[in-house]
Amino acid sequence: MIIQLKDGSKKEYAQPMTVIDIARDLSEGLARNACAGQVDGKTVDLRTVIDHDCQLNIFTFNDDEGKLAFRHTTSHVLAQALKRLYPEAKLAIGPAIEDGYYYDFDMKSLTREDLDAIEKEMKKVIKENPPIERFELPQEEAIRFMEEREEPYKVELIQDLPEDAVISFYKQGDFTDLCAGPHLMSLKPIKAFKLTSSSGAYWRGNEKNKMLTRIYGTSYTKKADLAERLKYLEEIKLRDHNRLGREMDIFTTVDVIGQGLPLFMPNGTKMIQKLQRWIEDLEDYEWGYVRTRTPLMAKSTLYKISDHWYHYKDGMFVFGYENKADLENAAEADREIHGVQDLNLIEHDADADAYALRPMTCPFQYYVYKARQKSYRDLPYRMGETSTLFRNEDSGEMHGLTRVRQFTISEGHLVCTPEQVDQEFKNCVSLAKYCLTTLGLQDDVTYRMSKWDPEDSGKYLGTAEEWEKVEDAMRKILDEIGLDYVEATGEAAFYGPKLDIQAKNVYGKEDTMITIQLDMFLSERYDMYYIDQNGEKKRPYIIHRTSLGCYERTLAWLIEKYAGKFPTWLCPEQVRVLPISEKYIDYAQEVFKELRRNGVDVKVDSRSEKIGYKIREARMDKIPYMLIVGAKEQEDGMVSVRSRFAGDEGQKPLAQFVSEICEEIRTKEIRQELPQDEKK
Repeated sequence: MIIQLKDGSKKEYAQPMTVIDIARDLSEGLARNACAGQVDGKTVDLRTVIDHDCQLNIFTFNDDEGKLAFRHTTSHVLAQALKRLYPEAKLAIGPAIEDGYYYDFDMKSLTREDLDAIEKEMKKVIKENPPIERFELPQEEAIRFMEEREEPYKVELIQDLPEDAVISFYKQGDFTDLCAGPHLMSLKPIKAFKLTSSSGAYWRGNEKNKMLTRIYGTSYTKKADLAERLKYLEEIKLRDHNRLGREMDIFTTVDVIGQGLPLFMPNGTKMIQKLQRWIEDLEDYEWGYVRTRTPLMAKSTLYKISDHWYHYKDGMFVFGYENKADLENAAEADREIHGVQDLNLIEHDADADAYALRPMTCPFQYYVYKARQKSYRDLPYRMGETSTLFRNEDSGEMHGLTRVRQFTISEGHLVCTPEQVDQEFKNCVSLAKYCLTTLGLQDDVTYRMSKWDPEDSGKYLGTAEEWEKVEDAMRKILDEIGLDYVEATGEAAFYGPKLDIQAKNVYGKEDTMITIQLDMFLSERYDMYYIDQNGEKKRPYIIHRTSLGCYERTLAWLIEKYAGKFPTWLCPEQVRVLPISEKYIDYAQEVFKELRRNGVDVKVDSRSEKIGYKIREARMDKIPYMLIVGAKEQEDGMVSVRSRFAGDEGQKPLAQFVSEICEEIRTKEIRQELPQDEKK
C-alpha cells in the first residue's frame, strides 16, 4: 500500500500498519509526540490499522486535532480519578473543547478543595501510567456492559445510537469508558494539567433533565505553557462582565424577578441610553431610516402567517390559553388550516387564539409598510426600531447580559426593489462596520455567511433552487465588498440566508453580535407589494438587519473589551470634580454647572476626605477625568486635570477643558492610555 504524507512524499508498505507504527518508521521523535492521525481527512486513533492506499497526517500537540486528543485523554484521567474518590458518581460525557476539556458527573456539587483532591488523584493515575486499550462491542453487549457498571447515562447514549453503529470503549487501568476516541498511546505526555472550575449543567443541555456537576480543566505538555494559560485565565476574570458589571453598578439580577431578567443600575442605564440615542440619530439622520414603535405582544395569528409560530413557539412566552392541551390542539388545527394557504381561515380562528410576547419585530413592521400603498418611488423604505424582545431561553444557556430572556436590539427592515438589494445590503454592512469601528470593536469580529442545510430542507421555506439563487446573490455581494468570511451550513434563518458578525467573550465562547439577512419569502406571506413603473403590483425584497445588535450583549462585550475603562463618550460619569477642601465647594459647583450646561456627565466629590483619597477612589472607579480645584484654580478660573489616559495633565483654563472634552465626546474618540511608567 502507498501512504501519501502531508508534505507530498510517499511511503510504501507491504503489510498493514498502525498509524503509530508509520510514525515510528518516519521518526522516533514524531512517534513520541504523536497524539492522533488523519486518514483521508478523517481523524483517527494512533492505534488505527491502515491496510489501503491513503493520505495520512500525523498530529502532535502543536495541531488543533492533536490538542483535542491530548485533552480528551486528560478528561478520562479526570473521570478515573474522580470515580476512585467518589465511586457512587455516575459518568455522563467528557469531551475536549477549545483550550481544555470538561466532564459531567451525576454527583454532589464540588468545592475548590474537592477539585484539588481530584487533581492529586489524577497525578497518581498519570504516575501509574496504565495501558490504554481500545475495544468494540455490539449494541446489546455494550448496553449490558454499562448496565453492569450502573452507568445509566452511558446506557442512554448507547441506546440512541443506530443498531449498526461501531460502539467503542477505552480501557485505562481500572477505568473503562464509552468513547469514540481518539486517545494518546499513554498518559506519559500529560506533564501539566489543572481543574479550573466546576458548575452545574443539565444533562444534554435540556433544563427538563437532571442538573449534573460539570468539571472544567485544561492540560499541556509543558508546565510553562500551563502557567501562562492560568495567568491568562486570572487576567480575564478581571474582565468578566458578569463580575465587573456588578462591581461597577452597571447591572444586577434578583432571584425573585427571574433568571435572564437583568436590572440596569443608573450607570448601565446611562450607557445604554447613550448607545441608543447614537444609533437612532445615526440611522434616522445619516442613513435614511424612518422610526417605528410597535407592540410588545401579538396574537399567535401574526406569527402563523410567516411560520415563525411553528419554528419558534417553544422559545416564546405564550399566554391566553387555559392549559397546554388547548394550546397544542389549537396549534395543530391552525397548522392544518395554514397548509391550504388560506390566511382568512386563520383569522377566522382568532377567537381561540393565544397571545405571545414578541421574539422578533419583523411581522409588526410589515404592517407599518402595508398601512399605505407604496410605489417604486417610495423604495427603499427603511424602517428602524429600538425593539424590546422576549425569548424563553433555557436556564442552562443564560449568562450575564450575553444571553437573557428580555433584551433590546437596534432592529430594522428594509423593503426594496430587486434592483436595490445589492446596494442596500452593502449599505447595511457598511453601517454595521461603522458602528463596530466607532466602538473600537472592528478587529474583534469574524464574518460568517449562514446558509441553509439541504439535508434538512424541511426546516426551511422554499425550494433548493430558490435557496441557491439567493445564497449565490449574497455570496456575490460579500465578495464584491471584499469581506473575509466563512460559510456555515445549517445556520440560516428558515426564510433566508444571513451574514452573522461573530465575536468571542473573554472565555472564548462565540456569540452573534450583528445580523444582516436576505428574506425571499415573507413579502408574499404578508401580501406586501409596491406599484412599479408600469402600474403593476410587484413583490419587494426584504433585508432584516441590526446595526449594533443587542444592547445588552454589546454592553457585556464593551465591559470585557475595555475592562470597564470605557471611551469617554460612553462613560456614565465622565468627569469628577474634586475640591481640595470645603472652602472650594462653591467653585467646584460652578465647574459642575458649566460642564453640565455643555452636556458632560459630571459629579462633585464634596466629602470631607483628603484629596489623595478622593483621587485614588476616582481612579478605582475608572473615571476618565478628575478636575482638582483649590485656591489657585478658583482665582484664575482654571482646573487641574488628571486623566485616566496620561495622569497629571496640568492646569488648564476651564473653557479650554470644556472645549476639549466636548470635542472628544462629539467625535467619540477612543483615547489611548499611556503605560503606567509614562504617566505623570
